[in-house]
Amino acid sequence: MDLLGGNRKIEWNSMFQFSQLTKDCQSHLKKVYSCLAMCMMAAAVGSYVNAVLHILQGQFLTTIATLGLFFWLRSIPQTVENQGKRLSILLGFAFCVGVSTGPLLKVVAEIDPTIITTAFMATTVVFVCFSLAALMSQQRTMLFLAGPLMSGLSMMFIMSIVNIFFRSAMVFQFGLYLGVVIFSAFILFDTQLIVEKHLRGDRDFIMHSVDLFLDFVNLFRHILILLAQNNEKKDRRNRRK
Repeated sequence: MDLLGGNRKIEWNSMFQFSQLTKDCQSHLKKVYSCLAMCMMAAAVGSYVNAVLHILQGQFLTTIATLGLFFWLRSIPQTVENQGKRLSILLGFAFCVGVSTGPLLKVVAEIDPTIITTAFMATTVVFVCFSLAALMSQQRTMLFLAGPLMSGLSMMFIMSIVNIFFRSAMVFQFGLYLGVVIFSAFILFDTQLIVEKHLRGDRDFIMHSVDLFLDFVNLFRHILILLAQNNEKKDRRNRRK
């Protein structure tokens, strides 16, 4: 029994140490998640500036700035000399994403401020669990999700465009749940894609962190809206009673 318990302990330890990944890859992932953490803090500041301080309210200008910073970041090659500059652009990009999320947070806060915390915690749990599942997988089978995920994104885009004219609540609701599924799957896909890119010589940890950051933000927005809708439905039922 002791031997079996010892073997199980060794297996669990080796699994959570990601022994299937090289040390160089593990070091690369640490840089990716460090950048991701900085992006989350910059986005939080951006959301606070927009939703609480009521600064930078122009959504059109924020969108233009976000796209501009994104393409500027992509245009600068990954070198040691450019690393500081690219990190600054990355934080600016994350800040603008946070600013663009501010109006949504403001609306949800008026319904119930605790929804924001609940949505963030739920998104974090999903992100951590799916990331660990992708990293602990011995084979990068999630890379085959590329086709279905692109099809899903295309479907969401078409549905959103069509629904501008039809204003169907059912279509909107279906799009929200579909978005949760798609962006959860993107966490699996992008995590394994980062590992695969690293093995093929791509060391751009800054751009890799952008992929995960956008997955987190998009998943957070969809969960946030769903929780806010559920809260409003409960309030309506309570009022009827």
